[in-house]
Amino acid sequence: MQLLEKKIVNITKEVTDQNGLLLVDFLFRGFHNSTVIEVYIDGEKSVSVDDCAKISREINEKIEAENLIESAYRLEVSSPGVDKPLKFIQQFIKHINRSFELQLAEEQGIIKKVTGKLLRIEGETLVFLVQKEEVSVPYNTIKKAKVIISFS
Repeated sequence: MQLLEKKIVNITKEVTDQNGLLLVDFLFRGFHNSTVIEVYIDGEKSVSVDDCAKISREINEKIEAENLIESAYRLEVSSPGVDKPLKFIQQFIKHINRSFELQLAEEQGIIKKVTGKLLRIEGETLVFLVQKEEVSVPYNTIKKAKVIISFS
């Protein structure tokens, strides 16, 4: 990671933390006069357009104040969307009572796939209903978690 990118990631992390949100992903791409900074934020509650606009303004103000990018750039701030895997335990809170597709790490590097409904979170353990049975899943064993979208 280049120095400029690292400085902007640090600014972004600081701004999201101060606003009680999570920095889920950060992409820095492009060249001189066509730099694009993509920021994906999330939280325990849904992220609104107003949240994204506020975070964008605050990041932009800090980039401008420190004169980090001298040429034109585009800053895009959004939530990751339902098709993206969840990365932090705090993201699961708003998805209680929703179904998930999980990939869990088992012993010896084996990945186990499970589908279940998130019932509750107890500390660092998530409790799912899997085939009519409650299953406790330690958060650190989840390698990938995606919400299953239902249109019924």
